[in-house]
Amino acid sequence: MAVNFIFKPKQVPSYEMLGIPKHEEEVAPPPAPQPPQHPLSPMAEACSRMDLTAIQQILVSTHYRDDAGSNELSFQEWTQQMRDMLEARKRGDLAFRDKDFKTAIECYTQFVDVGTMVSPTVYARRSLCHLMCDQPDAALRDAMQAQCVCPDWPTAFYMQAVALSKLDMQSDAKDMLSEASQLEEKKQKNSR
Repeated sequence: MAVNFIFKPKQVPSYEMLGIPKHEEEVAPPPAPQPPQHPLSPMAEACSRMDLTAIQQILVSTHYRDDAGSNELSFQEWTQQMRDMLEARKRGDLAFRDKDFKTAIECYTQFVDVGTMVSPTVYARRSLCHLMCDQPDAALRDAMQAQCVCPDWPTAFYMQAVALSKLDMQSDAKDMLSEASQLEEKKQKNSR
């Protein structure tokens, strides 16, 4: 006795096949990148949680100590333009500390546009300001600029990890977080 099966393919909507949510309210925020397995520094911990407020507090407390050597100027370079540029950075720092991120972006942009001094910290701070203003593309650009200025600076990599995560590039964010953590570990071992 033969049994005839009737095969009827399951109807699957195209949006489901493409992985697109049916309704806008179904869109979940991107998950934070997973931290590496070893103990994390405060910056690594804040970035792995995508805690922008904690990152801001860390950047305020570290001030410009990671910029050592990048700001050496000759006496001839000390001009009114230079004083204006440093004043713009100072105004940016005050706005950043006070969480006035749009003003901080404007002031840090004035500083960067002069181009006489290069500061990875300014790029990292402006990157965070862009994240706080929901501008992850600009945040990623500034984090990458910080890395160009200071290639082994963990903070530049941490900021890239957060920006990549905000851009829903989780695999890249996880890799960047891991690389930042490794750089930080190496830096700590070398300073002992």
